[in-house]
Amino acid sequence: MKKNMGTADKAIRSVVALVVAILYFTGVITGTLGVVLLVFAGVFLLTSLVSFCPLYAPFGIRTCKAE
Repeated sequence: MKKNMGTADKAIRSVVALVVAILYFTGVITGTLGVVLLVFAGVFLLTSLVSFCPLYAPFGIRTCKAE
């Protein structure tokens, strides 16, 4: 897997994942919506850690600098 995510993209995804996790665990978002958002937050965090977004690949999107 080649990296296709830049630093800003990774930071934004990490912040969004953190906010969703805090909202979920404090009880602000609950139920099915809360679980779905928590799963998306996990995916955001995972993709930011590996610097690769599978949805970017088919569209040729790269937010990182060219190698």
